[in-house]
Amino acid sequence: METMRKKAIGLTAALVIIGFGAAAMSLFYWQIVRGEDMRTAAMDQSLRSTTLPAMRGSIYDATGTKVLAQSASVWTVVLEPYFIAGDEEARRTIASGLAPILGLNEEELYEKTGKKDSYYEVIKRKIETETRDAVNQFLVDNEIDSGVRLIDDYKRYYPYGRVAANILGFTGLDGNGLEGLELYYDDELSGTPGRMVSARNGWNLDMPFEKEQMVPAENGNDLVLTIDETVQSILKKYLAEGIEKYEVKNGAVAIMMDVKTGGIIGLSVSPDYDPNDPFTVLDEKMLSDIEALPEEEQDEAYSAALNLQWRNKAVADTYIPGSVFKMCVGSMGLEEGLITEDSMWMCTGGVHFEGMKDPIKCWKHGGHGSTTFREGLCNSCNPWFMHIGDLLGAETFSKYREAFGFTEKTGIDLPGESYSIYHSVEGLGPVELACEAFGQNFTITPVQMITASCAIANGGYLVRPHVVDRIVDPEGNIVKTADTSYRRQVISEKTAATITDILQQNSESGTANGGYVMGYRVCGKTGTSEKVDKHNEDRTKPMEYIASYCGFAPAEDPQYALLVFFDEPGGEDVENSSFTGGNKVAGPIFSKIMEEVLPYLGVDAQYTQDEYDQLDLVSPSVVGKTLEEAYKQLGDMGLTCQVIGSDWDTSITVTQQIPESGANVPKGGMVVLYTEGFDEEGTLVEVPDLIDYDLANATYMATIHGLQVSVRGVSEGTVSLQSIDPGQKVKLGTVITLTFAENINTDGHAPELDE
Repeated sequence: METMRKKAIGLTAALVIIGFGAAAMSLFYWQIVRGEDMRTAAMDQSLRSTTLPAMRGSIYDATGTKVLAQSASVWTVVLEPYFIAGDEEARRTIASGLAPILGLNEEELYEKTGKKDSYYEVIKRKIETETRDAVNQFLVDNEIDSGVRLIDDYKRYYPYGRVAANILGFTGLDGNGLEGLELYYDDELSGTPGRMVSARNGWNLDMPFEKEQMVPAENGNDLVLTIDETVQSILKKYLAEGIEKYEVKNGAVAIMMDVKTGGIIGLSVSPDYDPNDPFTVLDEKMLSDIEALPEEEQDEAYSAALNLQWRNKAVADTYIPGSVFKMCVGSMGLEEGLITEDSMWMCTGGVHFEGMKDPIKCWKHGGHGSTTFREGLCNSCNPWFMHIGDLLGAETFSKYREAFGFTEKTGIDLPGESYSIYHSVEGLGPVELACEAFGQNFTITPVQMITASCAIANGGYLVRPHVVDRIVDPEGNIVKTADTSYRRQVISEKTAATITDILQQNSESGTANGGYVMGYRVCGKTGTSEKVDKHNEDRTKPMEYIASYCGFAPAEDPQYALLVFFDEPGGEDVENSSFTGGNKVAGPIFSKIMEEVLPYLGVDAQYTQDEYDQLDLVSPSVVGKTLEEAYKQLGDMGLTCQVIGSDWDTSITVTQQIPESGANVPKGGMVVLYTEGFDEEGTLVEVPDLIDYDLANATYMATIHGLQVSVRGVSEGTVSLQSIDPGQKVKLGTVITLTFAENINTDGHAPELDE
């Protein structure tokens, strides 16, 4: 028995030791080895964390005062079902009252009010102030003090609508950037989200909100752009005018850049969109085309249309630069000492190359004859530049092509920048080199072209294009500023000065006179590049063109460069359209933009005597004066007058005048004076269509219709724009501003581009 008892005690002791050992080992494992994991799991089970959005930084224009993008307060509506799940009357009241205010289904909302295990159920996000006020009023009217909460949130707004839309981009429902600067600078704008941590009890139910803890969000940084909203609006306005007047089919671009810093002052593209409503296609024709498709194809077409209007054509698309590229090729020849501005070359109208049946022609098929390089650039003579390309050779040409930035992305701070397409050094045979030398058979981005033009304007230095000037934190401290240092020197100041001088002459009396601006010494070059690759796809269709104008001002100290181009002007009947040339299409729009923007940017006009003599007068104010007083005042200014109404007594008072006080009136022109007793309907005249008339005939047509003419820019060529559309009814004596330009196609035909 004693033996048995000892064995039992021993076994019991062993079992106890083993049991306690196992327990100790288990305790060690769960407390020490897995302790941190278990504590985390317990915390996860007992706590519920909700992300609180940070206020996204604002985007300002260059003035620092105009807000282009901002986050404004909105609210999230949250249910607390735990407090009302057992109150049938309260549940039904909340569901029936909130559903119409929030645009929700009443029965679905009612079901959510019955979730007994929840203190937090989101039912509507990002409601506006008006809706919030309606929710609060409903809660007050029905004496509801629990079960429904409003939590602060933010929504993105773009106060200027479509202005700079393709630069700014937009955000998604989650607040993250999806396009433009909103995407490129998403990390800087986003800030750091906060957290709302709420506790759960042992039954896994949410504790009341009094148990919540808030970790505040950190707001995002602000962006201050180089974009000036006023300049941006001017670019957009005139780009739209050009698209309508010249029946442009495939969009357009206008970019203005500070030639010394690379800061982009304005960048407008078409098509565009409203970032407040980015998922709506704005082009009515595009919408009608989509609706005409079979239903199964509409979704894909709609997505393609959205991507097209979101696309920044100035950065993401490439185009054939055409003759604007000649300013760069001329710089290459001068810099290498292969030519001077007085070097001579004979243009016979075309150049033959071995293996080609037809010559590559000059735009002037009869040829320009023997001309200097200065004349060759002003004439935009293609053989002259084929000659320069031959002198340079493939290797040297490629070296400068790279130096000007045409073989690499510019690094602009916008998403989606495209690569250019060009021949390699090995692929630049005689024909390829000749074509590239006058701007055909390769493609670049618009931002590459204007950046290269700035290198000529600023004395030879390649700048860094950018649209953000500085990043500022919520306290107003500058976090980062744009790098405005030069990337490299491309050409000498002497070469740049020579090309600048020639381009000034070109805008005054050469093939770029459509961009002339009275009072300013503008440097300009046109391009009318052929879309050869598209034409080769279907030769039954006429050749399409890109009409462009690139230049800078003022010539004596260049400050701002501007590139304007229209993709496929001329409408459906492009073969018979006079609106295909860069000088006639892009030149006048370039001129209008510069004429309005330069004074705004503080560049003062300096008129020559000839320009001063051509300036319009400002119509004086004679309303309220007697006819006798009006006659004298107008006569002293060299103006004539015509009286409509009673004129038998010179003491009769003038009641209206055309042109109105402060409006332009040509020197030696007429002011129509209205007195009592006139028939207003009888004084209206119809504006004639003056497009494509020369100055003499346009003036004659205006005069016989009782209208007056004011000339914008040069008076050579034919009317490209008129300030009042044909067919409109206006008062007798109204002044119509006419813009003249020559329709010169300065690009010869080139073979298809080999990619």
